[in-house]
Amino acid sequence: MEKRVEKHQKERGKDWQTIEEPVLIHEKINEYSGKAGVILIDCLTLWLSNLLSQSYDPAGISELLEKFEKALLNCRCPVFLVSNEVGLGIVPENKIAREFRDLAGMIHQRMAKLSDRVVMTIAGIDVEIKPGQKSR
Repeated sequence: MEKRVEKHQKERGKDWQTIEEPVLIHEKINEYSGKAGVILIDCLTLWLSNLLSQSYDPAGISELLEKFEKALLNCRCPVFLVSNEVGLGIVPENKIAREFRDLAGMIHQRMAKLSDRVVMTIAGIDVEIKPGQKSR
């Protein structure tokens, strides 16, 4: 895994700055909004995993999500969000997996509503879920 990370970092070049923030993503968006040309958040389901592993309950997650949405709305540069689709399979049997799937679905819905464009990649093919405005 370390070799994979190293390879990706070399491919990115020196213009990329990587910031690891496991929970308070909104603070980093606010901090870098006026400094960055673009922000890439990778990924929302990992963020949710981090929240659950730090014992955030649904109310706490919703509170952080509201701060995240506000930061996105106030951001002065484009923001790209990456996530994993977890709701296309069967309903998980265990409670923790169902809670994760349901919370991920809620986060995805709120982010999709807020986003200008939503694209899902399946088998390497981009499928536009919510088309962005076309440039002329």
